[in-house]
Amino acid sequence: MKLTRISILAALAISLASCGNKGDKADMDSYIDNLMSQMTLEEKIGQLNLPPAGDIVTGAPQDSPIGDMASKGQIGGTFNIKGAEKIKALQELAVEKSRMHIPLIVGMDVIHGYETVFPIPLALASSWDMEAIEKSASIAANEATAGGINWTFSPMVDIARDPRWGRVAEGAGEDPYLGSQIAQAMVKGYQGDFSDENVLACIKHFALYGGAEAGRDYNTVDMSRQRMYNEYLPPYKAAVDAGAATLMTSFNIIDGVPATANEWLLQDLLRDQWGFDNLVVTDYASINEMANHGMGNTLENSVRALKAGTDMDMSSNAFVSVLSEALDKGLISEADIDKACRRVLEAKYRLGLFENPYRFNNVEREKTDVYTDEHRAAAREIAAKTFVLLKNDNNTLPIKPQGTIAVIGPLGNTSNNMVGTWSVANPGDKAKTLYEGIKEAAGDKANVVYAKGSNLYADPFVEDAAANGYGGGMRDSRSEDELLAEALRVARGADVILAAVGESVGMSGEGSSRSNLDLPDTQLRLLKALVATSKPVVMLNFAGRPTTMEWEAANIPAIMNVWHGGTEAADAIADVVFGKVSPSGKLTMSIPQNVGQIPVYYNHLNTGRPVPEGTPHFHPFSSNYLDVRNEPRYPFGYGMTYTTFDYSDFALDNNKLSKDGKITASVKVTNKGNVAADEIVQFYTRDMAASLARPVKELKHFDRISLAPGESKVVEFEITPDKLGFYNANGEYLIEPGEFKVMAGPNSRDVQTLDFTLE
Repeated sequence: MKLTRISILAALAISLASCGNKGDKADMDSYIDNLMSQMTLEEKIGQLNLPPAGDIVTGAPQDSPIGDMASKGQIGGTFNIKGAEKIKALQELAVEKSRMHIPLIVGMDVIHGYETVFPIPLALASSWDMEAIEKSASIAANEATAGGINWTFSPMVDIARDPRWGRVAEGAGEDPYLGSQIAQAMVKGYQGDFSDENVLACIKHFALYGGAEAGRDYNTVDMSRQRMYNEYLPPYKAAVDAGAATLMTSFNIIDGVPATANEWLLQDLLRDQWGFDNLVVTDYASINEMANHGMGNTLENSVRALKAGTDMDMSSNAFVSVLSEALDKGLISEADIDKACRRVLEAKYRLGLFENPYRFNNVEREKTDVYTDEHRAAAREIAAKTFVLLKNDNNTLPIKPQGTIAVIGPLGNTSNNMVGTWSVANPGDKAKTLYEGIKEAAGDKANVVYAKGSNLYADPFVEDAAANGYGGGMRDSRSEDELLAEALRVARGADVILAAVGESVGMSGEGSSRSNLDLPDTQLRLLKALVATSKPVVMLNFAGRPTTMEWEAANIPAIMNVWHGGTEAADAIADVVFGKVSPSGKLTMSIPQNVGQIPVYYNHLNTGRPVPEGTPHFHPFSSNYLDVRNEPRYPFGYGMTYTTFDYSDFALDNNKLSKDGKITASVKVTNKGNVAADEIVQFYTRDMAASLARPVKELKHFDRISLAPGESKVVEFEITPDKLGFYNANGEYLIEPGEFKVMAGPNSRDVQTLDFTLE
């Protein structure tokens, strides 16, 4: 049967296949077999081509290069084009004009929301709230599909332990267990049941991208297989197990070979060991970049990538340029091309595009389902859960809406810096500024005033680089002295100062590595002057990463990390600052005392000469520094709130665990204050003697609970042998008998400990 547009749109009774979809794999295989039997070699190779749209801003799609390629069947999809009508017009070219009428897959970097922007992923992780994280992804998918998008390049599940790396903003932090839980929640939220309001998720960046040397983006990664399996690979595996439909390769090398062409990574590990047989796409132009790694020319690298298991080439224009030549030279077989083409077509089948190519081109939905009051309310509620209160001397927070409140700082009256990195679909005019949010929340109960106080950096060249296309137009023409003088005039008339300082949106994210994580000098100068007024100062630290705060931690009474909280951040910050909501976020990356400690993370291995945790002084001939103790400023899992929680009655129902049994650890948590609040109760374990060195503690379970004043809850952690194992360098999971410790507490540092034995 020859396929026509009518046969595609009409009723082959095609149903969605696999990954929990409606239909079965046999239906999909039969359909794609029939389709591919009628495709030319050039059409198959065209399906492997994913060029950027460049967004068709003016003119009709058919007048653009991307439209021409679509009509000729030379692309399998495109990405980062916005607008349901534009995408529909482009889809029409592929379906109506190309010989095989194969629809396009359309992607976008919907990283933490579409037009309703949620907090950056590092902030979302700080909520430790899997339901909220899944909901944020579900809402993002709902809005993206209303705009014609059916594929998101998210979640980023890279473990990261070096905050100098700008892309820590896009991930979940340093812990493989928490990262795995979040990866699964994001995949589930995006993909759901593959309805009209779901998108394909894309796990990235596979693999180990977060281990870049010196925290410098795109840099070399080199680590042992044991470290890979135990510390960096678990979140990718969790996302695969959750049914993620696609996966993106990373820029870095692994064992000396770029990930995009790494056969061990993509074939032996991903496909053979993990059973992932879905679409693998490159990151932007990574095939071309292989030459910079010293791997050869485009022909050689395209062959390596295809044979290793890469299916779709993003932006390199490599596959479409050389695969026919490679086939003629016998470097690849048509079966290699068919395998990749099939996976691209299967992704489209899962989306239901063969049944209805215009499934995601509902122009009316774009008018009703994007940036709705319901979505904004969810974003506001979720954002408030992500803020991490680091210090609160003398109960400086919450403040009352009374007297004069001064919002001072370079991030106090700018909206584009609220949303955070990778907010590509946000039009840029949706978010309130912090000043507007505080002023609106205070109403007529308080006089809210504003002064900028300083630029982000004193040096205009550095500030321009930090803006990176996001924060442009912020720089003030006045001198730093003039800005400071104005701020001090405003501060002296205020009863409390909210200092809006930290990173602009362009200071974190892709390509935004920093060697110095201190607050820029001109902002620190402003803070010191504000503290010298003797007025209460609350530091609202805008950040896309952990930043060092040596002077601030010693001298400012209240510090709260508000990250980059999305379009509803201003209202969410006001909710927490005024006590309408108690802060409940907890760090998912340790905050170092200084950059010289990096990497500093809680689940490290011991050395032969360890220094006891919490030691305040130098230990001769031990593993420590002369000038700073080993511990971070604020540890993993740390975060305060407006009440006090007491942990008591920590117990095990048995201190012997059989190989087929279970034991339960329990701890009683009591709200000792007079404010209702949420607490994140954390359980850790330690293997005391194993065949391989094991971390000093590992997160194994957590619960987010809500407690009214005076209320208590008992939180339990069921321990089974499978939760105590680890991988060796061959990827074998070992469960070894011996002595273990289990710990419970509000963070990774302040824990109670019990012993048990695995028999």
